[in-house]
Amino acid sequence: MLPTLTDLHNDLARGATTSVQLTEAALARIDAPGGEGRKAFVKTYPERALAAARASDLLRRAGLSRSPIDGLPVSIKDLFDVAGETTLAGSIVLKDAAPASQNAQIVQRLMDAGAVIVGRTNMTEFAFSGLGLNPHYGSPSSPWDRATGRISGGSSSGAGVSVADQMSVAAIGTDTGGSIRIPAAFCGLAGFKPTAARIPSRGALPLSPSLDSIGPLAASVTCCAILDAILAGQACAPPVAPALRQLRFAVPSSIVLDDADDHVRHIFAQALAVIRDSGAQVDEIHLPEFEKLAYINRRGGLVCAEAWDWHQRLATTRAAAYDPRVLSRILRGKDMSASDYIEVLRARREWIASVEKRMAHYDALLMPTAPVIAPPIDELAHSDAAYFTANGLILRNTGFINFLDGCALSIPCQPPGAAPVGLMIAGGPDRDADILNAGLALETVLAAALK
Repeated sequence: MLPTLTDLHNDLARGATTSVQLTEAALARIDAPGGEGRKAFVKTYPERALAAARASDLLRRAGLSRSPIDGLPVSIKDLFDVAGETTLAGSIVLKDAAPASQNAQIVQRLMDAGAVIVGRTNMTEFAFSGLGLNPHYGSPSSPWDRATGRISGGSSSGAGVSVADQMSVAAIGTDTGGSIRIPAAFCGLAGFKPTAARIPSRGALPLSPSLDSIGPLAASVTCCAILDAILAGQACAPPVAPALRQLRFAVPSSIVLDDADDHVRHIFAQALAVIRDSGAQVDEIHLPEFEKLAYINRRGGLVCAEAWDWHQRLATTRAAAYDPRVLSRILRGKDMSASDYIEVLRARREWIASVEKRMAHYDALLMPTAPVIAPPIDELAHSDAAYFTANGLILRNTGFINFLDGCALSIPCQPPGAAPVGLMIAGGPDRDADILNAGLALETVLAAALK
């Protein structure tokens, strides 16, 4: 079991440990020979982190604590600006770009809350894949089945591994089509994609501004809620679990289990049985809108159009420096017309309204975060066909919620020792508190039933 933010905050308050000790331990794990640290991180801040840890310890001795994360080691995705540094976004294309003049707004909020930023985590180049492979900086592997070497999920690949391997207590990632929830699922963590507009994006390099979200990966739902509040500039109020007999959940009857492997099917069915037996209402409902989304995005969708808008100069003049698999997706946007883009925007409005109407009587949707367990890295690295097939499948379920402009939580639902499987609890726009509360109730009952 990973320690939670609350556990460590209490340990610091009673003097059982210090921020310096926690930070030194995190940095040692990053640097451990044979560990995943060199693949999970693209840059670390040992001197800066230890200075921040000493300051936190000094304030605590004076009776001051800035927040529940004061003095705790946190990692940030290589997509966020840090003053004086060039934000590379997992690329080599931007090596000569100008350094950032100020911290990204969410980085500043973390620092103001006392977080000890230990480093920048690796990612899929420009966040454009759900798999987490990076040909420039390496591909960190999931904590499960390290002998095989399985993907940690993307695009926030290093973020998931940094928490799973206790190189940070929590990580901040981004999610355009599942890039927080997929690493959370494959690394056995909780991960929260908020309603996009709640978290400021200033200083975060965009992929698709219409779909991008910023959120946490951590050990528990409560950890995610604490971090989400800090990122949103809100007071840290822990989630409150409602009685399960008060909750109604909907399980989509189509698409979400298509091409699922036997392990995910079994674990998901087992989780639903536990939830039903605990008193919640769980109904299977038809969501034909999910079946229509591939057609809406047939020309590349919002993500390709908006990625091309940002990348068009670099993709034209420095194409050879890109990961070819990322570049091929960006270039799809080149062929989209203004009419194509406007058609997707219009279709999205209608799609959201229709899905929300079907969800109106339910507290949340339940589905597997990813329909398969994490595939081997080598299998995907050496086959374009395997890579793109896996990428589309693994992003499918999570992508529904980004297009909905909704919010979603992924929590582990497998028994100890089994391959990690994520249970996604999802709702429409601005249902963040409700989803976190429901997620805490489900986390609690699943932990008790599956231990």
